[in-house]
Amino acid sequence: MEMITPTPGLDVFQRSIRDGVPQIVDQLRGLLGAQLVAYLGNVQETRAVRLWAEGARTPSTATEQRLRLALQVAGVLTERDHPRVAQSWFQGMNPQLDDESPARLIRTGELEKVGPRVLAAARSFAAVG
Repeated sequence: MEMITPTPGLDVFQRSIRDGVPQIVDQLRGLLGAQLVAYLGNVQETRAVRLWAEGARTPSTATEQRLRLALQVAGVLTERDHPRVAQSWFQGMNPQLDDESPARLIRTGELEKVGPRVLAAARSFAAVG
């Protein structure tokens, strides 16, 4: 009998689609820390991140999409590594992304273009270690 191998990142992908913004932000804070989530969400203070997590404030649609992508990427990375590794990976220059940091690409790039590239780089890193 053939064993079905789960697709890496499938569980976190489903959560990133199904969960509400407060849950997404709360999960991201736990994985990446409030400061990195604030950077990804293009806000100056972690207070905004806390308000998103509490449901007291709602990010723009574009920011919400960026946060959902960030959760997918963080989930792929933390399936195999510690959240500290994911934090470093998000912030470091990445040779697969033309030496840009994944966090900067997610924050400033067109998601339709950078999203698949960042996810592919995260999957590659998770596969190789």
